[in-house]
Amino acid sequence: METLPAEGLLASSWLLIALPLVGAAVLLLGGRRTDRWGHLLGTATVVAAFVLGLLYTFELSGLQEPRVSVDLFTFISSGDLDVRAGLLYDPLSAAFVLLITGVGSLIHVYSIGYMAHDPARRRFFAYLNLFVAAMLLLVLGNSFVALYVGWEGVGLASYLLIAFWYTRPAAATAAKKAFIMNRVGDVGLALAIFLMFAQLGTTDYDGVFGEIGTLAGGTVTAIGLLLLLGACGKSGQFPLQAWLPDAMEGPTPVSALIHAATMVTAGVYLIARCAPIYDETPTARTVVLAVGALTLLIGAIAGCAYDDIKKVLAYSTVSQIGYMFLAVGLGPAGYVAGLAHLYAHGFFKAGLFLGAGSVMHAMNDQVDMRRYGGLWKKMPITFATFGLGYLALIGIFPLAGYWTKDAIIEAAVDLGDVWGWVLGGAGILGAGLTAFYMTRLMLMTFFGRPRWEEGVHPHESPSVMTVPMIVLAVGSVASGFLLVSLFPLTDWMEPVFGEPEEPAHVIAPLTVALIVTAVSLVGVLLAWLFVGRREVPVTAPVRVSPVTRAARNALYADTINESLFMRPGQWLTRALVFFDNRGVDGAVNGMAAALGGSSSRLGRTQTGFVRTYALGMLGGAVLVAGALLAVTAG
Repeated sequence: METLPAEGLLASSWLLIALPLVGAAVLLLGGRRTDRWGHLLGTATVVAAFVLGLLYTFELSGLQEPRVSVDLFTFISSGDLDVRAGLLYDPLSAAFVLLITGVGSLIHVYSIGYMAHDPARRRFFAYLNLFVAAMLLLVLGNSFVALYVGWEGVGLASYLLIAFWYTRPAAATAAKKAFIMNRVGDVGLALAIFLMFAQLGTTDYDGVFGEIGTLAGGTVTAIGLLLLLGACGKSGQFPLQAWLPDAMEGPTPVSALIHAATMVTAGVYLIARCAPIYDETPTARTVVLAVGALTLLIGAIAGCAYDDIKKVLAYSTVSQIGYMFLAVGLGPAGYVAGLAHLYAHGFFKAGLFLGAGSVMHAMNDQVDMRRYGGLWKKMPITFATFGLGYLALIGIFPLAGYWTKDAIIEAAVDLGDVWGWVLGGAGILGAGLTAFYMTRLMLMTFFGRPRWEEGVHPHESPSVMTVPMIVLAVGSVASGFLLVSLFPLTDWMEPVFGEPEEPAHVIAPLTVALIVTAVSLVGVLLAWLFVGRREVPVTAPVRVSPVTRAARNALYADTINESLFMRPGQWLTRALVFFDNRGVDGAVNGMAAALGGSSSRLGRTQTGFVRTYALGMLGGAVLVAGALLAVTAG
């Protein structure tokens, strides 16, 4: 589809990025003078961006060709490389703009109450604004270079937010871990961009997607795999998933913003945006499928064994993003299904994280669910909103997850071969595990006898925190039906992905839905049998099965990464240091010592006495004369 220059209101779409960016600048540079009203400014900029996003999207929907570009300025001009900074506003970027600014606005409002007593609240809102601005640039850029700038900006802002309480060693360590593991993925994205420019001479979306079919199949596959590496880093997918649960050390609104609707969905956006590339390389698509299926199971298994409420939700995010990767890896049959789950997930997972923050707020920042119990009476609003998010996540009809997760499993099964059954089976098993760990979380947190520590007095959160939770709960209920049935996302995304083909169902969709629901109910029943009908011990049992131990260690992801990458890197570094110290430095220092020693010894022959020098000269003359006589006689 042709990209047209933006006119009218859409020509000012750069304001979407400028507003939160200016907010961040004012709050960071204004210092303590902005402490009293900084949180209000930070919230207002994102709310204003959301209103503008609605206006821009309405205008876009009225265009015959809903794909417009905004040319800003020359970003890089060097030889054959000419990169113009510009924005692309189309149905895909518009949907992400509304998600980022809409859910982001609610999280900003919630943060006003959650961070009310933090002395660095103004700095926190500055980092939130910076994060939103970078994420908007990521989804609005019209080239891979613009996307990469936003990509790195998101990485920086997430580091600042995760390490917000940097005086806590765990927070500082988690931020460094997230930053480093994301850099591994970013190398893949950067190499993909370099390869595009080397082969096609451009990094603009239109130029790359229009010419990608002219490249050799191996080159296209290499680009697809490198892009996937970048996506895995940002979205916490195998093998770069270990950073995401540790990032829970940041304030809870950060968890909601990063792990629900924005940063972790960037990888899904990247693959969806690069659909023309993946449509040309079945090999890369197959790897995307494998990564998604494996990650959704890893996250679900690990989520069953943790007692930290935020880490359970974090592993749930790892698992749900795995569903999205599985969907977009299916190609045209799954792009919209994956995005629909992404948008619905933004509502119910953000609501769950904010609900967890509300519980922590009432429990003196306690995160151990073994120290909860019986909170439904003390926190009725939190319980109701959290409960709706829980039902949406496990896919109970008619809430959001039922419509979006089932669509992904249906699309996988519709492949019609053994691979399709394997992928569909992974999705169904993941649904059962999700129901188990989320029901376990609900039972340990809201039901049973109170297991609170002395001095804890649970209470409902203030309205500035509960109102955003209520709005997100409404989205958890209605978003799936709206996106799949009432206002099909397929129709909205048709200008991006083309007209969808009518799927040839291997199994009737209703049958798939019944199977998934039945498996989910089995997960709920098992959670009740193991947790609900028993007394929850305040201290976790020390003796556990090998499976539980592996799950509690996240299937040894950190151990594997340390063994395969960190330890060999340390050994190589030590070997290089030894070679540098004993080899390079040894040779240099040895030569210096030899020259210094020889010069010192030669220096001793310089006595300063004339008779010594005369004797030396005489001796030398005798030796020369003797040598000449010997040569002559010979």
